[in-house]
Amino acid sequence: MTGTAVGASAVLFHGRFDHPVELTVEQLRALPARRVEVSFDCLGSGMQRHTFDGPLLWDVLRASHPLVDLATRKQRLRHLLAVTGADGHLAVVSWAEVDPDFGGQQILLATAIDGRPLDADGPQLVIPADACGARYVSGITAVRLTVLE
Repeated sequence: MTGTAVGASAVLFHGRFDHPVELTVEQLRALPARRVEVSFDCLGSGMQRHTFDGPLLWDVLRASHPLVDLATRKQRLRHLLAVTGADGHLAVVSWAEVDPDFGGQQILLATAIDGRPLDADGPQLVIPADACGARYVSGITAVRLTVLE
């Protein structure tokens, strides 16, 4: 994957990767996309129903060359992803949630909501299995891959 254009809003993938990678919504949109229809409870605005389009977090991670030995299973379980939004909101996702050998959840980095592109806002973390919307991070600025020792 290549870096981002100058001045473009981008997500920084850093931590346990070959090297940091910055991806714009447009670059994320170039990856194979999924569409999910979700409903979740939002403390501030009640029940929400939306359709999101975007690549699977798993696909983005694999394309960004994580420093994770995919041949071992137990070692992968030590990895966590901290997803940060422009407003400072942070949510943690475990490697096992997205890894197909474990939970294999269809977690997205959405590039569109209800058909509206998120180029200006930045991508959104979408966790369809969550009944509460607290981990739906908007305007993602960074994804840090870390390992617990």
